[in-house]
Amino acid sequence: MSRLGSVQQKLPCLFVTRVTEEPSAKRERQPFKVLATETISQKALDVDIYNAIPTEKVDGTCCYITTYKGQPYLWARLDRKPNKQAEKRFKQFVYSAGNSEGFTWNIEEDFRVVPECWIPAKEIEQRNGKPFPDENGHIPGWVPVEKNSKQYCWHTSVVDYEFELALVLKPHTEEAGVLEISPMPLSHFSECTLELIGTNINANPYGLGSKKHPIHLLVPHGIFQIKKVPALNHIDIMAWLDGCKEGKIEGIVWHCADGSLIKLHRHHLGLPWPLADPYLISQPVVVDFRGAKYDYNFEPNTLFHYFSKLDGQRFSSLRDIMGDYDQIS
Repeated sequence: MSRLGSVQQKLPCLFVTRVTEEPSAKRERQPFKVLATETISQKALDVDIYNAIPTEKVDGTCCYITTYKGQPYLWARLDRKPNKQAEKRFKQFVYSAGNSEGFTWNIEEDFRVVPECWIPAKEIEQRNGKPFPDENGHIPGWVPVEKNSKQYCWHTSVVDYEFELALVLKPHTEEAGVLEISPMPLSHFSECTLELIGTNINANPYGLGSKKHPIHLLVPHGIFQIKKVPALNHIDIMAWLDGCKEGKIEGIVWHCADGSLIKLHRHHLGLPWPLADPYLISQPVVVDFRGAKYDYNFEPNTLFHYFSKLDGQRFSSLRDIMGDYDQIS
């Protein structure tokens, strides 16, 4: 029986959206864009959006932590996609019908092979006991990240399976407005999702590390709560995202009481991303490896070894951490 991995994969938008065509110069890459109207969606109202907790949407790639080979493991996102024939048939149907409702899938034959260790994500529809594709024709899922994986080498840099640790970026435990980089037990995030950010992820919108000395970090989802949140209306949210330092983020994700998630991306409001000076890099950051640098013998030339040698140091920005492993012994 297949196991299921973590949370909603396609988050509904705070507002009702409308689709508009892009100018001809951009149409080859993206022929349309989705923009928010001024009406809050029924889905958001149904999950009590007015009492939800707003958090920063961090720009990276989604990961998941669950058990594999008897210990907590990091899993990378891998959607099961249709083969060429099925994809062509699916696109023709959507073009003709206007949406994917009513399209008939043959789950056994229409989809590309995935590794045996692949698991489907939670919250996806099940039919006849099998995961069913979403409206994009994909079946969201996960694969475990092995220690020496070349495909997922940036994922492996933020976990130490020998000591079962994750390299985490989070708010400082004692100082408000300060970030903290520290090792945390993988088991602490069991059955949770996190965002992998860094040099080689999504064109590095936060400017971390360099090509020669890449830096990657895991950010637990929901960890950066927005304290001074704007009112839940189109005008105030637009003004906050476009006009204040705290609003220089990719978007907002609301965590609702029933576990549902609602999102709003800057692009939904026609605002640009990435930005030259996102809020995340405007905050000072402290490296806290207290205990870890004495209790663990980290492998040389790893991020864990590098940061353990920086224990207690404070930087004015994440961009000031250069990741020069060779200079630290």
